[in-house]
Amino acid sequence: MVAPKDLSVRLGALPLKNPVIPASGTFGFGLELADSLDLNVLGGISLKGTTREARFGNPTPRIAECTAGMINSVGLQNPGIEVLVSEKAPALRRIYDGVIIANISGYSVEEYAYNCARADACPDIDLLEVNISCPNVHGGGMAFGTDPACAAEVTKAVKAVTRKPVFIKLSPNVTDIVAIARACEDAGADGLTLINTLLGMRIDIRRRRSVIANKMGGFSGPAVFPVALRMVWQVAHACRIPVMGCGGVARAEDVIEMMMAGATAVQVGAENLRNPQACPEIIAALPALMDSLGINSLQEIIGIV
Repeated sequence: MVAPKDLSVRLGALPLKNPVIPASGTFGFGLELADSLDLNVLGGISLKGTTREARFGNPTPRIAECTAGMINSVGLQNPGIEVLVSEKAPALRRIYDGVIIANISGYSVEEYAYNCARADACPDIDLLEVNISCPNVHGGGMAFGTDPACAAEVTKAVKAVTRKPVFIKLSPNVTDIVAIARACEDAGADGLTLINTLLGMRIDIRRRRSVIANKMGGFSGPAVFPVALRMVWQVAHACRIPVMGCGGVARAEDVIEMMMAGATAVQVGAENLRNPQACPEIIAALPALMDSLGINSLQEIIGIV
């Protein structure tokens, strides 16, 4: 019989019963899966990425299968910030007692600030996760997260209008992930989430065209795990603020690796689309795995490598 294990962690002042969190864009607003699994086993839920206005998203096809992963170009389809704060988050809070994370997107600094202020005012939201992989419409289309100065600008603007913890979600499509992370930390970020998807592409050789209508998309799944782990390790050891690790996590062993690399919490993304029961299964497998590794509390292994 496995002795009781302590799976609890803290993201700053926020306690989580365990570190496992479905990643944004792979779990809807949580409500969609409420009839299929017990949401209350989850440490937190990162909700679908939200913009100021409702978005239909990119043209189809939006998904392409890959070896050990997938490419998606959904295009931030969402109902808009007002629906999030007035309908989605309150409905989830009525049935879920864990940490609710609003994932915020924007195409200008002003939009990020507006969306975060609205989410911050919602009593049902505990933490803001700011996705800076969006293209800067006023800056030539380059993603905010690829330039330290732009990343810092978004972080400062958001922190100026919020009181709740702000985690900046970083893009891996950069030369120096540590420079971006430090810029966000210096600008006041309370934590960091990494990584977002890599850029990928597939071609249908028979039809002689790209599989994704948008040509390129975000590459995720088990194939990206070593890249994500490396970046988590780099950032966790360069910054003093907590990190949520994300990218290719599919097993309890991956959660332990991410935490040993320095992650305080771990998000599960593409695996949810393959297996909607992935997060509960990972959580259920953790105690026995911890026992086999001589781990009594997950907090004791954070950043030990």
